[in-house]
Amino acid sequence: MRAPMSHHSVHVRLDSMQYGTLDAVTQIEQSVYDHPWSRRNFEDVLQSGYQAQMLMAEDRVLGYFVAMKGVEEVHLLNMTVAPAYQRQGWGRLMLDALDIWGRGQGAQWAWLEVRCGNARAKAVYEAHGYQGAGVRKGYYPGVDGQREDALVMCHALHDGGPAC
Repeated sequence: MRAPMSHHSVHVRLDSMQYGTLDAVTQIEQSVYDHPWSRRNFEDVLQSGYQAQMLMAEDRVLGYFVAMKGVEEVHLLNMTVAPAYQRQGWGRLMLDALDIWGRGQGAQWAWLEVRCGNARAKAVYEAHGYQGAGVRKGYYPGVDGQREDALVMCHALHDGGPAC
């Protein structure tokens, strides 16, 4: 496990996800989730031209996010921070990057789904300004063949803009 990194001691950058980086991305995905995206899911993302960015420090992938553009909105499909770098603010940094990209696309809102049982992720999103907008019943695969509900969350990308 790598030592924690502070924002003040490292230079980070966003790089576009590429086919050559999918092994590293898939490895992180599998280390974080019980029901991870497959390499093929990430290949589909690249083929579809979705916004797929990796947060990098030198040659290390700290995390990544995948988003798609809709009509006046962006939809966060996946945001993951590698286990060794969690709880250090990198998720918040990627949400800031998503907001900047979304505004550049002319989006008014950012949307996402999060597992209802994922309190840590919900807290990060709420601290960023996301609000609950509904529930998708049985959205995620769960344990023992069960399904888990998703909380749909929305965040206005412009101050004073239309509410979700």
